[in-house]
Amino acid sequence: MLMISRFLPHPVRRLLGVNVALRPPGFLLIDQQELLAPLLKALEQVDEVSLDTEADNMYHYKVRVCLLQFLVDGEVFLVDVLAPGLRLEDLWRILAKKHLVMHGSDFDVRLLHDLCGFRPHSLFDTMLAAQLLGRQRIGLAALLEEHFGVELDKDGQKANWSRRPLTPKLLDYAALDVWHLPSLRDLLMRELVRLDRIEWLDQQCRAQIEAGTEGFAPATEHDWRIGKSERLRGLGLTVLHAIWHWRELHAERIDTPPFKVCGNSLLLQISEAAEVGDSEASILERVHLGKRHDRLIGSLAAALRAGLARDPLTLPRRPGRDPSRPSLTQSEVALLDKIKEERDQIAVKLEIEPTLIANRAQLAQLARSPRALDELLLPWQADLLRAAPSLSPAA
Repeated sequence: MLMISRFLPHPVRRLLGVNVALRPPGFLLIDQQELLAPLLKALEQVDEVSLDTEADNMYHYKVRVCLLQFLVDGEVFLVDVLAPGLRLEDLWRILAKKHLVMHGSDFDVRLLHDLCGFRPHSLFDTMLAAQLLGRQRIGLAALLEEHFGVELDKDGQKANWSRRPLTPKLLDYAALDVWHLPSLRDLLMRELVRLDRIEWLDQQCRAQIEAGTEGFAPATEHDWRIGKSERLRGLGLTVLHAIWHWRELHAERIDTPPFKVCGNSLLLQISEAAEVGDSEASILERVHLGKRHDRLIGSLAAALRAGLARDPLTLPRRPGRDPSRPSLTQSEVALLDKIKEERDQIAVKLEIEPTLIANRAQLAQLARSPRALDELLLPWQADLLRAAPSLSPAA
């Protein structure tokens, strides 16, 4: 049964039987403990909540949740997570019982899990729905513009959400992020029902919740092996190891994302120059960190010298191949190519991205163990590939 949301009538656009108010009439900004009560009361009275988050990953070394946006029964609430003394234990407790409507929830669910161990009860992700419908443009801004004629302010996507006070313009942007989610959900749900793909989405959303509650991948001693570093040998690797850790150290020290100190492409350029024997002086002549970080050139030079002086044999060794997963045999490679061909044909008929059915890593595992189909894939994915000649029970 479709859950059609209620909206205020002016101004509205009628779309597929849904009254869509183009903009929210207002919102409650919650930055003090006593202001939290209306949100908690509203949440207790509903089964479903639209939710979004804003974080500061573009401006700080460690990402933080800065703002929570809620649409609850036609009312928008914005929670300033960074407000001093704001206690949200009751909010998380109540929210964990609700069905959530979100867009591109993977990052948000991981972020909230790392923040407080939050785990959604159930979820409708409008981005996953758009993917399963074969949409080419699946971003929220693109979908809102396509279906509601609403243009989100691009400045909001790049804003520093940790800066206080939040401007009225940013707060309006944040409110608009959740305002259309129920109507977008209803529209996408109608299409999913027509194509008999609702169960597909349910499985995808359940898997998203499971993946999200693992949080973000922890740091390892091999994180410095970026991009095409596998091409490097000897001094190229020792220099990359040294300057990658230099970047991390200074990014954490000045509390900025590592890419704002310098990008991966520059780290690789320096390492590749060291690999072919360029001198320290000639390498540094080509390095420009920008006005903000030019003062770090001296410490970068020290890291470069340390990398040039290091014995490559002292670097952390790359993990060896898992002995339980040997290289594919010639016959398995042939089977992989056949499965991929059949997967692509199925995807063309369904008008969806082939990797939604199975990615290359999963195809390789299937080529090695065809009987592991149900273990490797979600039921809807497995059912599609089970009909493929190379994976049919009679194959």
